[in-house]
Amino acid sequence: MQTLHVDLGERSYPIYIGADLLGQAQLLAPHIVGRQVAVVTNETIAPLYLERLLASLAGYNVVSIVLPDGEAHKNWETLQLIFDGLLGARHDRRTTVIALGGGVIGDMAGFAAACYQRGVNFIQIPTTLLSQVDSSVGGKTGINHPLGKNMVGAFYQPQAVLIDTSSLVTLPPRELSAGLAEVIKYGLICDAQFLDWLETNMPALRSLDQTALTLAIERSCAAKARVVGADEREAGVRATLNLGHTFGHAIETHMGYGVWLHGEAVAAGTVMALEMSCRLGWISQADRDRGIRLFQSAGLPVVPPAEMTPEQFLEHMAVDKKVLDGQLRLVLLRQMGEAVVTADYPREILDATLRTDYRAQVDLLTHQ
Repeated sequence: MQTLHVDLGERSYPIYIGADLLGQAQLLAPHIVGRQVAVVTNETIAPLYLERLLASLAGYNVVSIVLPDGEAHKNWETLQLIFDGLLGARHDRRTTVIALGGGVIGDMAGFAAACYQRGVNFIQIPTTLLSQVDSSVGGKTGINHPLGKNMVGAFYQPQAVLIDTSSLVTLPPRELSAGLAEVIKYGLICDAQFLDWLETNMPALRSLDQTALTLAIERSCAAKARVVGADEREAGVRATLNLGHTFGHAIETHMGYGVWLHGEAVAAGTVMALEMSCRLGWISQADRDRGIRLFQSAGLPVVPPAEMTPEQFLEHMAVDKKVLDGQLRLVLLRQMGEAVVTADYPREILDATLRTDYRAQVDLLTHQ
């Protein structure tokens, strides 16, 4: 087992990474403040891992709250089910909420913990690659609104993150690929050497090689922990973690939450960010194409939905959280391994990016 730390002063917390950690009660006990525990999970994860976790919680007063699965349920109605479970079991402010599942469960359970009796203890146990390398670390919690993804939420840090890499063996290939989009992101924004490693090891990652997966998770979590420790509330450098997300969130919102997985939308959105960075003269066409090929090798879409118009992209992007004083800030690449958040770009470059024929671009790459 490896242990990383998110350095936030008195609110610092560990990230445990290793195989078969769900059964290790001694990892959880120091982070549970009272005798009450609420495990929030979903209908897919509960049959796989809930019993194992409950065995590690023997001796506690535990309530299990099982939610419907999927991004389409990341809303107020489903959030109320968590409060119903907590209140129905008469849990007080010394309860500990444990999120057992992917990013949707982690975001909603964390938001519920931030709100319940004005804030209760919270532990993340992510079971998808995407949540293990990204959403479980850093304290972003929330739900979706019909007009925008993750627009209602709170910054609320967990007491610990427990990443059991063994849970990935039951992850469907499509979900694994979605998680790899966020792994690739870390290489693009802050770790150019990691890109070299990913190009070599992508087959091992997609075949669930535990050694390769563990290294990728550790390197991704270490990168995110550094950024969160420097900028918890996204006032500066943390925004670079959203490479591709402004375009990607527009795809998710327009297509309907859950039609495209988050990682799939981020992959296509990052290709658009690469295209715009190339049009600005910051990265070369070879760098842009290298990024596209890496997403392709992960089994991810690299073409935005054909039915989305530039006007529809702009409409959704106008409510992005990075819009300040009416200016749309975008995360782009100055070079491979160095991201920047900027609103200083010619509008015609953004328009050209939105009007690019990405299908023709990919077809050309395929035949080279």
